[in-house]
Order: sequence, then structure tokens, then C-alpha cells
Amino acid sequence: MQSAITAGLEAALDARIEEMRSELRAHLRLSASEVDVVFSPSGTDSQLHALFVARSLLGPALTTIIVGSDQTGSGTVYTARGRHFNTLTAGERPVRKDAPIDGLSCDSVEVPLFGGTRDVRMRTDGDAAVLDAIDAVVANGASVLLQIMDSSKLGWRSPSEACLDEIANRWPDQVWIVVDACQMRISRRRMKTYLDRGYMVLITGSKYFGGPAFSGALLVPAGLSRSLDRGEGIAPGVLDYASRSDWPKRWSALRSRFESRPNLGQWLRWEAALEEIKAYYQVPDAFRTLALRQLEAGIESLIMLSSSLHLVGSGTKACGSEDEEFAHATIFPFTINRDRSPLSPDRCRVVYRALAQDLREVIGGSEADQAITARHCLVGQPVRIEMRDEEPTAALRLCVGARLVTETWSPDARAAQQNLQRELDRIADVVAKIELLLEHTGRMEFVELPYAN
Repeated sequence: MQSAITAGLEAALDARIEEMRSELRAHLRLSASEVDVVFSPSGTDSQLHALFVARSLLGPALTTIIVGSDQTGSGTVYTARGRHFNTLTAGERPVRKDAPIDGLSCDSVEVPLFGGTRDVRMRTDGDAAVLDAIDAVVANGASVLLQIMDSSKLGWRSPSEACLDEIANRWPDQVWIVVDACQMRISRRRMKTYLDRGYMVLITGSKYFGGPAFSGALLVPAGLSRSLDRGEGIAPGVLDYASRSDWPKRWSALRSRFESRPNLGQWLRWEAALEEIKAYYQVPDAFRTLALRQLEAGIESLIMLSSSLHLVGSGTKACGSEDEEFAHATIFPFTINRDRSPLSPDRCRVVYRALAQDLREVIGGSEADQAITARHCLVGQPVRIEMRDEEPTAALRLCVGARLVTETWSPDARAAQQNLQRELDRIADVVAKIELLLEHTGRMEFVELPYAN
């Protein structure tokens, strides 16, 4: 506020956002010589920024290949083709959803992760599918923006590192890669590895870190930044999806093409997200690893001990030393079985909504049961799963977030251990409430429960 009085609101906000770039890099152990940060209103907007960067450097003959198309954000089907994903742009201009964005329109190819089999796991031919898709696009004379997944809504990573090495060897100048790391369930070391390889990285301040929704950013390797900053040939449509302060100050030529539209909401959301990120990385490395390891073991055990829950796709994410604490899973997807059959997507949504409500008056039961059904349990939204020759189902998700680690940390090892056990007890209540819901609905048809007030 003092700066705004002295320098004016726009100048003060521009200066603060530039400081926030430095803060974010510091939290992620990155330097200004390695990476530039482009802020945005959401991870979906950042996908458009990545497409803009790729088209600026590769030309208009470009096709986007989306790895994990069945486990990415709902807006990706539009942004991958350079189309409006809503009826209002970030610049508040009314548009028609799915209409081409001027200067960004392109083709896209989807590579889903599900194998389509009854045993719900990541497809075994994922690398081959990616290579075949690239080969077909390049053979038609187009360059490729390959959006890879790390990690998906179910915690999966694709393609493999061996596949990425082959892509670099076969198409060194025709394939540019952007990593969908919007979940932010990725180690700082692995993120730096991606950037060192020249990959752009999509991130958010929400998801794992628990900051406000609609806080996105694109990390751009410095090598690309030097090639990008030019004022000519800009796609006109991208002007509606960013303001001047979103772009780094050293991109002076590019910034000059954008209006100065102070987005106070976006700024405040990122201020809050940076506090969450800072708090998480102030927790000692050893405890972050310990917490995720114990939570992984405890949550997997709770799911496997349940007669109604089935853990989905365990062991699909190959991890190495550079994954640091994220060598341990933080997303635990499960299907819900009733009468030995998985629930349909619609019924999973009913359970999802019911978990968040106090259902003592609906279910009744003993005092212990009522204590459980009264709990407001928040889990990950259902992810639809299509299976070959089977009815579709959906997976709910128990998700570990940064705040859980931050709030359980204590310099007193005994207190920290007690805090972790308390969190596992709360997660056990989620599983118990699902069991009670199934027992209750087993005596009557599923009814659409109202949303909680």
C-alpha cells in the first residue's frame, strides 16, 4: 500500500510481482539465470502461454500431443488446440467457447493413460503410443508440442525417461516439451532436471501446496527466454489471456505488446500460495520424507484392509533418487465396490458429496457410528474410468497435501509422531464413513443427497 501511494498502483504491483518471481524461484531452488516465471490466472491459462511460446519459436505448423489426456484438466481439450476454454477470457472479453483463438489455433492428438482393462492400471504401451503419435505428426510436416504428465490426477507419470531420451535423439529440433506438473507433486530436483533439458513446466500454487485455486504459472528455461523476447509476430489472441505484469520484466519487447491490467485477485492468490510453499520447504527435508513415507504406508494399508475399497494402479510411477520425498505416493485412488461390482460414476459422485456432509439424521446408528457420519470428509473428486467391455466406473482419491506435512511437523520427534498418527486416524474415519454409507445404501436405493449448506 505504501508503494502504491508513492509509485502508483500499476508500478507498485508490477514491482511486487517481479519480487514474487524471485521468491518462487528461491523456494524451488532455481535461479534467474536458469528460468523465467510467467504468472497466470490458472494452470489452463498457462497451457495457452506454453502454446504461444511454442508457436512463436516453431512456427504455425504445429500439433499438440497430450499425454494423459484422460487425466488432465478439463480445459486442456481446448487449450491444446488453441481454442477458448470458457466464455470469458482472462482479459474479461466475451468469447465463444471452443472458438479458435486468433493466431493460436492448431491440431491436437490425445494419448490417454488408461489401458481400458478390467484391472485399472496405466497402459503398458504408453511409450510406444507417444512415439507413434510423434512419428505421424512429423511425417505430415508439422512440429510437435508434447505435453507430458508428471503427475496425473491418479499420481501417474508418462512417458518414461527412456522414451524422452529417444525423442531427443530422433527429433531434436521438431519436438518441444512442456511438463504438466500442475499437481506440484514433484521434487525440486526433478523439476530442475526438466528445466535443464529445455522443457517448459506448468505449475500451480494450489493442488499439493493448498494455496488458492486459480494460481498458475509457466516456468520457461532461460535458453527459450532469450529466443522468445521479440515484439513482432505475436499471436493477437494471446493478448486477451495475459497482462503486462504476467511476463518477466526482462522480456521488455514482448511485455510492451500487452496492456497493463492490474489483476489484484491473481496477485493475492499467488501471495497466499507463496506462503504455503515457503512454509512447506521450511520443514526439514528428513521430516518431509518421513511424513510422506508413513502416510503412504498407513493410507495404503487402510484401503487394502477395507472389503469395499480397491486401490487403483499402485506401483505405476517409477521413482528414483531425484524424486526426493515424492518417491512416496501422495495420491491414493480407489474404486468403491458394492455387491462385488465397482460403483458407477454417478453413484461415486453421490458418495463424494455425502462424505462432506453431517449425516447423523440420515443414517442414525450407534453413538460411535454417528460420530463418524457427522464428520465432514473432503476427498479428491471422482475420476471417470472407462474399461473395455465393462460399464464405466470412477475412482475417488485420498490426497496428501503440503499443509498436512507442515502442520504435523514439530522439533519434538514424539509430538511430530503423534501428529502423524492423528492424521492417519482422521483418514481412517474417511474409510469408515464410506463403509457406513455403503451399509446404509445397501438397504435402500441410492438417493441424490443435497449439497451441504
